[in-house]
Amino acid sequence: MQTLQVLLKNAVLNPIGINDYREYKTTLFTASEDALLKFEPMSIGETSTNPIQVLDFFSGAGGTSLGFAAINRIYPVFRFLGGCDINPVSAATYSKNYGTPLLNKDILKISQNSESIKSFLDSINFDPKLPTILIGCAPCQGFSSHRKTRWDEEDDVRNNLVIAFSRIVSEVNPAVFIMENVPEFLSNKYWKYFSKARIAFFDAGYTVKQHIYNAAEFGVPQERFRSIIIGMKKEFLLPEGVYPPESYKTVRDAIGSLSPIAAGEASTEDWMHKAVAHKASTLEVIKQVPHDGGKLPEGIGPECLTRVKGFSDVYGRLSWDKPSITITHYARNPASGRFTHPVQDRGLTAREAARLQSFPDNFVFEGKFDDIYRQIGEAVPPLLSCGIASNILIELLSCEPTEAQLREGIQTVDLPVSNSYSSVIAGIKSTRRLKNAVNLR
Repeated sequence: MQTLQVLLKNAVLNPIGINDYREYKTTLFTASEDALLKFEPMSIGETSTNPIQVLDFFSGAGGTSLGFAAINRIYPVFRFLGGCDINPVSAATYSKNYGTPLLNKDILKISQNSESIKSFLDSINFDPKLPTILIGCAPCQGFSSHRKTRWDEEDDVRNNLVIAFSRIVSEVNPAVFIMENVPEFLSNKYWKYFSKARIAFFDAGYTVKQHIYNAAEFGVPQERFRSIIIGMKKEFLLPEGVYPPESYKTVRDAIGSLSPIAAGEASTEDWMHKAVAHKASTLEVIKQVPHDGGKLPEGIGPECLTRVKGFSDVYGRLSWDKPSITITHYARNPASGRFTHPVQDRGLTAREAARLQSFPDNFVFEGKFDDIYRQIGEAVPPLLSCGIASNILIELLSCEPTEAQLREGIQTVDLPVSNSYSSVIAGIKSTRRLKNAVNLR
């Protein structure tokens, strides 16, 4: 750790872009992975003298910023200006954890023109002379494969939020910007929105690269596929996953140490470890689902489920020794997906959902339980953020990569993926299972 601290200190103090620090990426990620577990909410002004500004739009609870906060525990690099979100509870959660002003604002209003953007920046003490990392993870519902039946709504306001963010990028001129979204954001259907934003980024002088990642590659105990778009004012390398499939973190790794509780009960040690009091009929269904990865037996449960395709996972149990499925804000409801505890007859508690998203236990969520589940489900997993933040800091401080490094690195997604990326994900998992079976022979 001491060597890494000295390295970061020297790298930050020396002229940016002179040396190549890329050999330290994995070391930095591993250190940030450990530092994340020790996260504590920051006091007001705690990061105000650090040299690189971080401004988070569509911040939600602040999952993306957590990766940068973890690095700060290694060496104080990042200055948090604030997390801007239209939801007041999410904005309050960010403010509480990062010691920043409460920024409960609408990005569409902020991005109206240069004057409105400048006014917002002045209000948060933005310093244009300092390097800035701008985060803009627009709400993903407008791009999700679960909205296939409504894909004819061309002007979904969420899609326009991406364009609004591109206007802010052009005005702020950050050293780096980051966008995260569901894989469908890079699909045929929504490529036009991405392309329009990308043209604006190109015109502003950015090199833009995008790739689709599985959060499990970065130690998140969850199979969560997401598109990551990064822009810098120079050539750079994209993040590389750290964990191979055989080393993915599991449900047991994340929640196995939590005390067992029944439906309707709460832990005396952790207020967020509280289970929903399910209806008696729901409990009867859950009890008939085999433990440790079992699915709902045929003929069991609401009759409507047998008449509609696409509900094969409802009431299913998580497997102890595999990553969880994608955690959403429905995680406490077994009828909404594979959100039943591996062996206990109930849905997931907020603490279990938070750990499966890789949130540290000391992270403070504001609001009622509905708000907390929503913030957890909508967040970028903090460990994925650690991978992104580690890569961005090293790339920002390093000289441009060589042609050989570019060839060997993660390649950008230059063409749109299938509209139904869920089928692509299924293919990835199927190929992995086949490969594992061959290796076991």
